[in-house]
Amino acid sequence: MNQHWIGHPTILTGEHVQLVPLAAEHFEELYKAASDKKLWELIPTDCSERENFDKAYLFALSERDKGHQYPFVIVHKATNELIGSTRFFEIYPGDKKLEIGWTWIITRYWGTEINLECKLLMLTFCFEHLQTRRVQFKTDETNIRSRKAIEKLGARFEGVLRKDRIKANGVSRSAAYYSILDDEWEEAREKIKEQILYIRQATL
Repeated sequence: MNQHWIGHPTILTGEHVQLVPLAAEHFEELYKAASDKKLWELIPTDCSERENFDKAYLFALSERDKGHQYPFVIVHKATNELIGSTRFFEIYPGDKKLEIGWTWIITRYWGTEINLECKLLMLTFCFEHLQTRRVQFKTDETNIRSRKAIEKLGARFEGVLRKDRIKANGVSRSAAYYSILDDEWEEAREKIKEQILYIRQATL
């Protein structure tokens, strides 16, 4: 099977956001958004530091060239502002599985429908275009906000991989693993849509 399972360019468009393939010309604006240290408190790599940011996102571009990752910037359609980033990675075409992660959104949009819309776009692409059988998520075991966000997608908790990574401060991180399978997608999709509708109604 072609190692480049995800064709380039892949652009995913929703009502409020557009997921656009990461490019070098995005780096300056994206770094300004990423420079808030609050975004990286529970993430192994602190991309509020410019050196770390450049290393991580240049690596993402090189991994896309190999078919191992597919990074996006999140564009807020109403303002044309870059408000975050996300990506597909751990891509295994032969096993029809991948992971969604490296997701961050500026704090102004925390608690809104933006993250849910991004995930709905990505999961729809995975299950209805790529025909994936498994989509995986993981986060710091102690990151309750992130874990709740993953659970809102209808993902099922699979367990904790202990001392999975070492964070920038030298402390070990244990990772909580979740997944959605192809035969769970229909139920998960409806759950995400219900969450989006609830947030919209709550903000009227």
